[in-house]
Amino acid sequence: MTDDFIVVGTVSDDPLASDVAHYLGQDTEISELIAIKNFSNSEFCPRFLCDEKDLDHIGQSLRGKTVIIVSSCSGELTRNARAMRTFLVSRAAKDNGADRVVLVEPDLFYSAQDRGPNVTQGNVTFTRNVHDYKKFDGQPFSANLYADLLRSSGVDVVLTVHNHSVSVQDLFKRSFNGHFFNLTPSELYASYLVDHEANMYPDGRGFVLCAPDRGATPFTEEVFQYMDESSKSLLGSPKPSLLIMDKVRSGERKVEIRAHEDSPTRLEDIAGREVVVFDDMVRTGNTIVECCKRLKEAQARRVVFVVTHFNSSPEVKENLDNPAIDDIITTNTIPSILNRDMQGRLRRKMLILKLERWIANTLRKDVLHSTEPQYARPYTVDISRKNPRWRSTLDLQD
Repeated sequence: MTDDFIVVGTVSDDPLASDVAHYLGQDTEISELIAIKNFSNSEFCPRFLCDEKDLDHIGQSLRGKTVIIVSSCSGELTRNARAMRTFLVSRAAKDNGADRVVLVEPDLFYSAQDRGPNVTQGNVTFTRNVHDYKKFDGQPFSANLYADLLRSSGVDVVLTVHNHSVSVQDLFKRSFNGHFFNLTPSELYASYLVDHEANMYPDGRGFVLCAPDRGATPFTEEVFQYMDESSKSLLGSPKPSLLIMDKVRSGERKVEIRAHEDSPTRLEDIAGREVVVFDDMVRTGNTIVECCKRLKEAQARRVVFVVTHFNSSPEVKENLDNPAIDDIITTNTIPSILNRDMQGRLRRKMLILKLERWIANTLRKDVLHSTEPQYARPYTVDISRKNPRWRSTLDLQD
């Protein structure tokens, strides 16, 4: 392990923190670096472990080090509890001499309230009207407060994955003087689809990449561009197509999903083809299911749903357990998805791309400025044996 940094978590056994530490070359177990203590009154107090006999460097055990805190919203603790733990671990690091504190939080907390009820609260790409301001009336500008609290606790750098809010991205870039990394998995998804899925389901035609609504369009277009470039560099590789869907309100409580008028591909063009639907997160799954049903009605041969942040709630599992969705590809930004019981009925069609290598690559290159080699394959795969594709993905485990 390098002497320049240490990786810790905010709970006693965080698999994401342990895996990131492993891929960064940290041999020492996290439990040997930090003690996680809860007092009888429920308060939390972390302690970085140091030489008990050393009386000459009290409060300086972390001098010269970068402390990387990996925080993920898995397990029994709420986001509120985990956020408070992050503040205290960060402050403990700085109070004991750490040069820098880096927060790795793949699913950035408090991003939903990405603007407030006042004109100066939130930098968005559209013109806010009275209805948008009213939606936040009486609420805090939570993303702003969270950034302030992280900064006050000692965090210097924040790394997250696929945060879709322009307002949050702008806010965190300003709050952390540009030291904010929002890892966008467009190239990673494109790489996986080209290298693996295309070989499993060849039909001589490229994938149809589908944005389920206008909000998902920019990201879907990024994946399309990577796959399109790949098709040009690989002789005989089929070109992908781009389909943009839109929600059209046709009644007081009725929403119809159809191809957007500016979509390069029409619904009548997808018969017999593989369609991949992209989104950054799923909270209920209602819109995605309706979109996939529409694709199946248009005779799509297979529909794959690719989503970065998977909230494995009972509602989501019930909604996505629908024949309109043939396969689901997601990531472990919310690590509880790796629990087979959490997947439930969806395990037979779910494949998870584990992102620890990808995160380690970014930390090495952009944060630690290390010359260590990058991992050529930036992900590993987790898949249930109940998934029919299990054996065909064994080569992606290492």
